[in-house]
Amino acid sequence: MLSPQAVDRRLASSAAAYVAFRTTTFAQRKAWMHRCADILEAEVETFANTISLEMGKTLVAARAEVLKSAFGARFYADNAESFLADEPADAAGVGATAAYVRWEPLGAIFAIMPWNYPFWQVMRFAAPTLMAGNVGILKHASNVPRCALALEDLFERAGFPTGVFQTLLVEPETVESVLSDPRVAAVTITAGEAAGRSVGAIAGRAIKKSVMELGGNDAFIVMPSSNLAEAAAVGAKSRCQNNGQSCIAAKRFIVHEDVVDEFSALLTAAMAALVVGDPLEASTDVGPLATQRAVIDVDAAVRSAVEEGGRVLLGGQRLDRDGWFYPPTVLTDLKSTMRIHDEEVFGPVAQIYAVPNLDAAIALANATELGLSSSGWTTDVDEQDRIVAELAVGAVFVNGMSASYPALPFGGVKGSGHGRELAAMGIKEFCNAKTVWVRR
Repeated sequence: MLSPQAVDRRLASSAAAYVAFRTTTFAQRKAWMHRCADILEAEVETFANTISLEMGKTLVAARAEVLKSAFGARFYADNAESFLADEPADAAGVGATAAYVRWEPLGAIFAIMPWNYPFWQVMRFAAPTLMAGNVGILKHASNVPRCALALEDLFERAGFPTGVFQTLLVEPETVESVLSDPRVAAVTITAGEAAGRSVGAIAGRAIKKSVMELGGNDAFIVMPSSNLAEAAAVGAKSRCQNNGQSCIAAKRFIVHEDVVDEFSALLTAAMAALVVGDPLEASTDVGPLATQRAVIDVDAAVRSAVEEGGRVLLGGQRLDRDGWFYPPTVLTDLKSTMRIHDEEVFGPVAQIYAVPNLDAAIALANATELGLSSSGWTTDVDEQDRIVAELAVGAVFVNGMSASYPALPFGGVKGSGHGRELAAMGIKEFCNAKTVWVRR
């Protein structure tokens, strides 16, 4: 871990780098960012192995994450200049010769990133941050230090000047002093709600901009008109992606009572077919959870649901084998009053809730303090429109799986945080929208 003196030197290097970097051209930054993507694609196997060995993601999923990171880098390399072009206003209407909004960088952006997508989470912060002319400081999760250092090395090898992107290997207790430092302009965090509240309080005291993605308890609504087989297949994939450790994974399956038995059987069969094993094996669908604590927490959530009257259709117990494995699990006969309903269970556990109609489905979907993403399955256009309009979430996917795309804003409402990553909104979050009024 870095000493306080080493942290100070890195902050000083970041501040010095920003002075020159903010004046570089979009063309120069674009060339460096494309080089990042080139390296990611050329060394995908090396990076993927590092991810799998540090946090247990299957090698197949790790490769996909690295390539998605490369795609995200190219997206911002190619679009940053147009996203941040001056926005003209009605000059005559405000009595000016010229009036427009100019987007300018803020300085050093401090990123507190999680272990579940150790490359993609960082790239979707770093690519827009650097392309806007800001500099980046990364405090990665403590269990993925090799990923953190590999990312710092990536930007350096791509040609970005020294100090433009740096990793701080520090304990969580160091976050307050770094964020409070005047050389840091703003913060972005992806974490649990408790960490978000703590970081938000520090940022508020320091009057610094923050973007927060704090997890989800995503609803997956299934209505009778939907293709149940497709919904079940996608639901199993969504729930078990990244070994069940995804903030936008389907977690609460809210199913119309007319089809709940059929859907439950299909979902259970789809999850039962998944292979649990060594993440480095090509045949593995679900690898180990990232930490021992994660296994304990998932197991406790399942046990509490059963104790309160829930029924296990699949899994439900820790596997008797070495490693931090938890099997794909399906729970039914659940109620909104149960403890598990109000938790973000970070493992391959599907919760099934039966409802009598769409009114009840929407009410149950919204009956949580979190509001990140959601998925609704129906071919009825009126039902689709209601799901889109009435769910209190940051994203709605109709007849498809929740996912993040560089071209679409990503973020939540309520306890899931505020601000947006990705798309044009993501790059503008850490820019100064400078109003310019000129009379000539």
